[in-house]
Amino acid sequence: MYSRWDVQSFIGRVPRVMESRSESAALIERLRSQEHPVHGFWAVGRKDTDGLVGTILLKSIPASGKTSPLQPSGDIEIGWHFHPDFWGVGYASEAAAVVLDHAFTCGLNKVVAVTSPENYTSQKVCTRIGLTHRREGGNNAVLQRNL
Repeated sequence: MYSRWDVQSFIGRVPRVMESRSESAALIERLRSQEHPVHGFWAVGRKDTDGLVGTILLKSIPASGKTSPLQPSGDIEIGWHFHPDFWGVGYASEAAAVVLDHAFTCGLNKVVAVTSPENYTSQKVCTRIGLTHRREGGNNAVLQRNL
């Protein structure tokens, strides 16, 4: 999925596709090694098959800046990446609603989603799960939901 431009085109400061299995394996290992009581990166599958359809995440996001390493922003982001075969059928909205409920049940009082202003599909998922536009500027649209 992450080797497809249609999936990656809105991900990261400089979008790029994964080009090798080793790159994919390194990402999986990095994600598996992260332990946090609330944050996570989950695989999303269908109940009627063994196949995966996408991923969903809940993580701390850094503040914007020109120097590295970026400092924490204090915001927790929800996000999703799905294979195009499963776009438009509700999987992202359903999975995101579950993760958003998890976030608030675990004590978070605010969750944001950061999207490209042109990523209308992802913004529709945001509004379906109750996020509203907080601001737009530069390369990002930020949507937010408070408990």
